[in-house]
Amino acid sequence: MTPPLISLEEHFFSSAAPSSLHEKHAEQLRHIPNILAQLTDLGTRHRLPDMDAGGIALQVVSHAPGLGVHDAALSRAANDQLAKAIDEEDKRADNHCNGKFYEGPEYNVWWATVEELGVPVYLHPSWPSEDMRARYCSSTFTEATAGSLASSGWGWHTETGLHVLRLFASGLFDRRRGLKIVVGHMGEMIPFMLQRIAQLSQRWGTFERDFNTVYRENIWITTSGDWSLDPLRCILANTRLDHILYSVDYPFVSNELGLKWIQELEKSGLVDEEGFKGIAYKNAERLLGVKLPHDKPVL
Repeated sequence: MTPPLISLEEHFFSSAAPSSLHEKHAEQLRHIPNILAQLTDLGTRHRLPDMDAGGIALQVVSHAPGLGVHDAALSRAANDQLAKAIDEEDKRADNHCNGKFYEGPEYNVWWATVEELGVPVYLHPSWPSEDMRARYCSSTFTEATAGSLASSGWGWHTETGLHVLRLFASGLFDRRRGLKIVVGHMGEMIPFMLQRIAQLSQRWGTFERDFNTVYRENIWITTSGDWSLDPLRCILANTRLDHILYSVDYPFVSNELGLKWIQELEKSGLVDEEGFKGIAYKNAERLLGVKLPHDKPVL
């Protein structure tokens, strides 16, 4: 029997966000029925029933699209709205800036604080800057196609994987050995290129710990939005089982699809019962310092 699930890469859209933010991404979002109603709901109308339908007991929620390119006040307002919804429902949230990566010295204090607190950082893709998006444009296909290629169709995943590699190349994981980095979508390309990364990263400088060590000790990956067992077969061969976490990518992907995948995994024999429970919720409990609720779905 499938246990209650914890999912880590789930989203909402704040009422504090300007309408222009939704309009900017309307072309991509219009292909997903009822998406805005699901994104903006933090309660009983859509979200909690959808969690029930997908067997999800606890969601970790963040804003989508990312707010890094906007004024800090907007991020604060979105955070306040999410916190208020959590308090009202007696729930708990276990919670790319302007096109920049986070390996520069201006982020040293932030990384030190993250390590001191012992909290994980989820590196989630964001909409590309205009310069980044331009690289995906062509006269041979539509602007909407270019937008997809630059984001969820490909670019998000390579850029997020690159972000992890840049953090490694900067020496961050030698300076901050206790960091816990989470990446979604079956590891954002890294597990499938792991051998080559490990080999060629030896040319990037002198490190106290090589990339394989950092991958083993500091990186967690989630299953978000990838509903095939094929990538997981590769991941199970080169990734610690206790660093693999279930996620959905709600509401861009339905919780029911995620539940179908987790049930297929349970029947597949790829992992034993304890490993399956780890992916479903136990690994997330350990990483986030939470306990699976057994009475009702929570944020």
